Amino acid sequence: MLEAPLFSSAGARATAAFALPEYFDGDVNEPVLHQAVTTYLNNQRQGTAAVKSRSFVSGGNQKPWKQKGTGRARQGTTRAPHWRGGGVAFGPIPRDYRTGIPTKVRQLARRSALNARAREGSLLVIEDLTFAAPKTGQLVALFEKLGAGDRKVLLLTGGIKRNVYLSARNLPAAQVMPYGDVTAYDVLWSDVVVVERSALGGGEAVAGTEAPAKPKRTVKAKAPKAAKSTAARAEAKPVAKRSAAKTPGKAAGKPAAKKKKETE
Repeated sequence: MLEAPLFSSAGARATAAFALPEYFDGDVNEPVLHQAVTTYLNNQRQGTAAVKSRSFVSGGNQKPWKQKGTGRARQGTTRAPHWRGGGVAFGPIPRDYRTGIPTKVRQLARRSALNARAREGSLLVIEDLTFAAPKTGQLVALFEKLGAGDRKVLLLTGGIKRNVYLSARNLPAAQVMPYGDVTAYDVLWSDVVVVERSALGGGEAVAGTEAPAKPKRTVKAKAPKAAKSTAARAEAKPVAKRSAAKTPGKAAGKPAAKKKKETE
């Protein structure tokens, strides 16, 4: 179990350290981190680079000179790659560089990045921030009190806090986002990771309230009712058949009596 220094919302350090959750075990998987960062950078590429090959360059429809008798090498077009103004051979064309990564691998990479910062002592826990209005100077002063004024800071909030985000939007060395949206690349980009206390404790509280609610939804209590209804339907079906069998007999007897009267 790793620990991180705890600070107040004003930047004062507390005497006691904050015990990080269980998934902060100190394990760092470097191959998974490399895969996550490579995937992230590939997905940022637009893939719009394009050049003209010899089939897209205008001109060059006529043979520059005859095949034989000139003493020069034979040429078929002036738009070949080795000609000035010709097309490009094997040049880039528009393509999609997007690559996928399994969900569990992405989660492992995110956990490894956070463990790396916590193991280095670069992960700080701060009380909940409440900004009445966007104030860049207030956020810069807070970073200086935390000892990260001249370093790249990643601030992870417990939820969407618009005023905090707007306060750091024009700071090139600061980035603010919710704790649930952070990626391994964002953690590795920063030098110091500042996390709100509610972001680390909120996930455990939500998981504890949802756990006892699942056993309440059981189908075993409804099973006897369904069995009785099916049994009642099974008993009702033969009765309906018997009544249906008797009715045609009566209906068939009436026309027979009429026929006897007609013959008489």
